Amino acid sequence: MSRTSSLTHRAYTRLREDLLACRLKPGSKLNIKELSEAMEVSLGAVREALARLTSEGLVSIDGRRGFQAAPISMEDLRDLTATRVEIEKMCLRRSIENGDIAWESALVGALHRLSRTEQHAPNDPSRLNDDYAAAHSVFHNALVGACDSQWLLRLRSLLYAQSERYRYLSTALARHERDIVDEHEQMVGAALARDADAATELLAAHLQRTASMLLESQSELDPAAALAHAPNEQETASMAP
Repeated sequence: MSRTSSLTHRAYTRLREDLLACRLKPGSKLNIKELSEAMEVSLGAVREALARLTSEGLVSIDGRRGFQAAPISMEDLRDLTATRVEIEKMCLRRSIENGDIAWESALVGALHRLSRTEQHAPNDPSRLNDDYAAAHSVFHNALVGACDSQWLLRLRSLLYAQSERYRYLSTALARHERDIVDEHEQMVGAALARDADAATELLAAHLQRTASMLLESQSELDPAAALAHAPNEQETASMAP
């Protein structure tokens, strides 16, 4: 990989992580110069990274404002959740049909890691722990790890990434406690028992419950209110690379 490609990839990875974790607030302007200085990469590397993120739906282009973090809305959340539920169920059903001992072992291991990782950030209980987010991704990937359709998995990956921003928000806006460990354990139990009907229904309920936390919050997904504890654009720009 050339130095230029390496810097572009670094910018892309960093920006994607900040967008998914809502450290770059939905709907906020993305200043190319500030981002370039913060990450110590060229303006061109940032532009290329933002163009790639635009194709993934995490960044949008406003003719007057330039690049901005893709906005969020109630309507988008409902549509996204409904679509993701259908794709995830298809992936999980095929994973259960094709899963072998290696799949079972990976799933059990992912569940163990997730259950032992603190969900909330150590210094701010209203925010999601980044380590937990990583373990959560590994767990859900393991659930569908034996799915034999690469197209379904690609679609699922896109929808999962879009959902991450809303899940980060749900941590701060959740009004009701939920036994998230039990939800994950039930899904794994049904999957290992090869009960595809039960496993897919449990997964659907799990995804819909997260969306409901936001829909019931009556916040109207106002980024300013929902992300009161998140760093602002200037703070993000000054973060060390």
